[in-house]
Amino acid sequence: MTPASRRRNIAPPREDVLAAVMATVAQRGLDGLTMAGLGREVGMSSGHLLYYFRTKDELLLRTLEWSEARLGAERRTLLAGPGTARERLDAYIALYVPDGHRDPHWALWLEVWNRSQDADDDARARQAAIEDAWHRDLVELLAEGIGRGEFRAVDTGGAATRLRALMDGFSVHVTVGIPGTGREQVLSQMRGYVDETLLLRGGTPPATDVTPAS
Repeated sequence: MTPASRRRNIAPPREDVLAAVMATVAQRGLDGLTMAGLGREVGMSSGHLLYYFRTKDELLLRTLEWSEARLGAERRTLLAGPGTARERLDAYIALYVPDGHRDPHWALWLEVWNRSQDADDDARARQAAIEDAWHRDLVELLAEGIGRGEFRAVDTGGAATRLRALMDGFSVHVTVGIPGTGREQVLSQMRGYVDETLLLRGGTPPATDVTPAS
């Protein structure tokens, strides 16, 4: 066995494979992600990739979980940071909404959602765990804002569900590139929704230099 072939049979760290998946999606989109191409990228055969991940669906879900773990750490840091509850809610929304058209994380999310129609119970539970983490953090933030007198006394669970449903809809539009729903326009719309539904009457929303969508 040659040194090159020996190196090829040594699996790279799993995180390197998942990072390569995300990089490929960012550069070439999901259509550009193949097991053979990914194998060349990380020095493994497609057969070895399937040995470690079993199916492409599992590879995509593992990559999404890896990406969400990184986002989760960032989310927990910003929620524990300084500032008003409203300021941290704006930061939460900004972290949730895609960076722009074909955002790789959201492109991956949409693909996993699409494939979930045929997913097994384990895969569905893992997707639900990702959703639940975002939901729990938002409920806690809304409860804090109510306790501080920044937000109206609302059903935090229901308000969080509606907020996330609105963000999900807008985020799909941003990701697929629906005209008139760019990231900054969506963030402006979300600020307006928070002002109307959560701020106490007479509350002062934070200043913004973003031009509202026409």
